[in-house]
Amino acid sequence: MKVLGLNAFHADSAAALLEDGAFVTGVEEERLNRVKHWAGFPEQAIRAVLQDGGTALDEVEHVAISRDPKAHFVDKALFALRHRVRPSTVRSRIANLRHVSGTGAHLEAILGNGLRARVHQVEHHRAHLASAFFCSPFEEAACLTVDGFGDFVSSMSAVGRGATLTPIDEVTFPHSLGILYTAVTQFLGFPHYGDEYKVMGLASYGRPEQLPELRRLAQPATDGRFELDTRFFRHASDGVTMTWPGGAPEIGPLWSDRLRELLGPAREPGTDLTERHQNIAASLQALYEAILLHRLRWLQKRTGLTKLCLAGGCALNSVANGRILTETGFTDVFIQSAAGDAGTALGAALWVWHQELGHPRRFVMEHSYWGPQFAESRVIASLASRLAGFDRTSTDQQCGEIHLTRDDCEERLCRDTARAIADGHIVGWYQGRGEWGPRALGNRSILADPRRPEMKDVLNARIKRREPFRPFAPSILAERVGDYFEQSHLDPFMVTVYPIRAERRAEIPAVTHVDGTGRL
Repeated sequence: MKVLGLNAFHADSAAALLEDGAFVTGVEEERLNRVKHWAGFPEQAIRAVLQDGGTALDEVEHVAISRDPKAHFVDKALFALRHRVRPSTVRSRIANLRHVSGTGAHLEAILGNGLRARVHQVEHHRAHLASAFFCSPFEEAACLTVDGFGDFVSSMSAVGRGATLTPIDEVTFPHSLGILYTAVTQFLGFPHYGDEYKVMGLASYGRPEQLPELRRLAQPATDGRFELDTRFFRHASDGVTMTWPGGAPEIGPLWSDRLRELLGPAREPGTDLTERHQNIAASLQALYEAILLHRLRWLQKRTGLTKLCLAGGCALNSVANGRILTETGFTDVFIQSAAGDAGTALGAALWVWHQELGHPRRFVMEHSYWGPQFAESRVIASLASRLAGFDRTSTDQQCGEIHLTRDDCEERLCRDTARAIADGHIVGWYQGRGEWGPRALGNRSILADPRRPEMKDVLNARIKRREPFRPFAPSILAERVGDYFEQSHLDPFMVTVYPIRAERRAEIPAVTHVDGTGRL
């Protein structure tokens, strides 16, 4: 039995394919159309997973989409009436929900096949929960989702046992840790979808001197919950402009003038970053961590469980994740590689397989390599289409400024690559299946020598072309983690930041962040 999971008409659109409950293949639309955080229908991703899985659309028995327009419908309507939400905002949301409801028709129109599958609409945060627990190695675990919003919810907790997830509580609109982080990210002059990662990296350069002021924006509440002071935000009173139908997602300003009154002038995008901006970033990160840990401590006491599954866009805040094991009572944490919205494509499929169809579990995500792969013939064809004079039969040739060598000896290839890295060269390493999720984990990676102090600046300026304060991740043999890091808990998906041992920091300066940490 085959289940096609989709995250569609939402940021980070993606498709995932299950076969008899096991993850076969999945890919984000952005990897194929090169539009980051694509928010439309994942047409190319659907084609890719069906082809990769050797499946035609008419062989798919169930389609699961990680949105449910019916979820919290009464709550949405009452909120709109009470707060007099602008008609334009209501029309925009209704249009988006109609797109979601028409998923089956979209599939038939695009692929031109008869769709015999039953279409399931899975509430967004239940899909997040399923993407975490049903991919984990745990038979029993506490589960938590944290993000901006999905189906009127920003956070949901649950207990997972066997093939069942039982929700415990939820935090609903307008209260959201994701909205808090995004609003202050915008205030700091980073307006694009996904810029929160930049502020997380910037936070290490500052001191949380504005934490007393920022505590006015959000506070922990009873029973592990939290609340925003909505006077500092626009999403509850004015509504927020969101563009989702296709292309990169765009979100209008989330913060209100009251935030400017509290913190002073906002930073204009592209202007210099000052110590004040660094301190605001540090204060935001400190506030986020305090509230997240408050919710996790409550969840651990509420369930009595010591294993945690975490999902949602905020689960990619790797700095906060690095504090979970030492400060919450949890002793083991699982965060799958596509913890953000792309992962809900897989989560929706898993929710249908286990919760709606009642099948037992048979899958554990032990690696992230679920994306498309390409045969050598495709690589050769790509080179031939781009390089004048390329000879398909030659093992050593020059094409303009490009020197190409083919070597079928893997041992020699690895030795030569290691020597190039040690000599200060930068290597683009490409092999096997693409990674599922936002992290480069060895199959589509830029490799460089972490011992060279200048390497971080070189990579940021020449290769990534991004801000100089952005850190790079150390890749390390599993058995050597404790030799370099203050924790030895393994992280195959690069979602936690740990302190690097003080005596090792000078040895690997290119991957040691300004605060002495590394994203393992």
